[in-house]
This record gives sequence, C-alpha cells and structure tokens, in this order.
Amino acid sequence: MEFQISNLKSQIQLKVCGLTKLDQIQELINLKVDFLGFIFYEKSPRFVLKHLTLEQISKINHHGKVGVFVNESIDNIVNISEKAQLNFIQLHGDETEQYIFELRKKLEKNIEIIKVFRIGQDFTDLKKKIEKISKLKSQISNLLFDTDSQAFGGTGKSFDWSTLNELEIPLPYFLSGGISSENIPQLSTIKQQPFSLDINSKFEIEAGNKNIQKIIDFKNLIANI
Repeated sequence: MEFQISNLKSQIQLKVCGLTKLDQIQELINLKVDFLGFIFYEKSPRFVLKHLTLEQISKINHHGKVGVFVNESIDNIVNISEKAQLNFIQLHGDETEQYIFELRKKLEKNIEIIKVFRIGQDFTDLKKKIEKISKLKSQISNLLFDTDSQAFGGTGKSFDWSTLNELEIPLPYFLSGGISSENIPQLSTIKQQPFSLDINSKFEIEAGNKNIQKIIDFKNLIANI
C-alpha cells in the first residue's frame, strides 16, 4: 500500500530503539510511542542486558516491544523472546530465508518478525535479496531499511531515501538511519511512505540514555506534517 505524504499524520508510527532505562521507557509509554526497541547484540553500546534483566523487560506493559538481534542462534532468540515477552523480533544481520523460515516455526505465533535491509552501494544485490524475502511474506510482518556500514547496528547516518523509489517493497516498512527533525522534510521524496520511523542516536545524551524532550518534540513534529 502506498501512503501519500499528506497522509503521514494519521498513518506514520514511531519506534524508539536502544532503550536501557526503565524510567525513560515508562515516559515513552506515557507518550504513546508505538514501538520500544531493545538491542540484544553484545557488541552494541546499547546492549540491553548490561542494564536490564529479561524479567524486567517482561514486566514492561507495552504491545510493541522489539528485540533486535544480529546473526543470533534461533534457540537463543526463542528463549529471550519468551522470557522477555517480546512482541517483535528484528533481524539486523545476514539471516537467510531458511533461517527466517526455521525461526518462524519455533517462535510463538503472536510474535512478529521484522527483517532489516541495509542500504549501501550494491543496489542490484539488495533488489535480489528483497525479491527472495518477498516469497516469505507470510513469515514476516515488516521490513526495515537502514544505512549500511561495516559493523552491524545503527550508524547515526541517513541514506538517500529517494532510492527506495527504485524498489518493489512488498511489506509495510520501518525507516531508520540518522533520522532527525532536520531531515524529516525529505520524506516527501519517497513514493511508498514508511509505516514507522525508527529513531535512536540522534535523540540521545549518550548511548542508551535518551533525550526525552527531543523525542517529544519530534513526535509532535511528525504528528503535524
């Protein structure tokens, strides 16, 4: 489905990723942020298990808890998703179609899968990967487009969003990668609008410590586009 820029006010949602502090999480819940992102990748400076236990995450009362994983074993993802009571699994690595198929079989049915694609130089290869994933639409709920980098995870940098117009995007998608109040006007260059914006490093005091006021201002901004 293609959303026009004029429909952003009623359609676009917000995901805040890299959360580590319970008080900030509660503030975001009070603000009715749609998705809360928890990074389960040990090499990330926002690795959530350095700050919160799985039990603490499980007690967070929210319908959009997203666990971010990078080339993690299927059994570990299933175990974490159950203990933390996650609603979504975000695959941010090189997970194959077979991997996704096997994960879907083992995950609880109410847990959705988000597959990340990193936008870099090899656009032909990206198109091929998305074509393959298109065959797994019944296994995945959403895609996510982020800026490519040598290391996995967020870069704090944006890519040229207009390149998405060259893709056949088969599912609603999250837009990530250096999103800020300054570059939001560039959304008008995208024909198929994102289902949700995914923000992280541009809204932090330091890694994992969010600037709640900046998030409030941003949420108000996208609500009034």
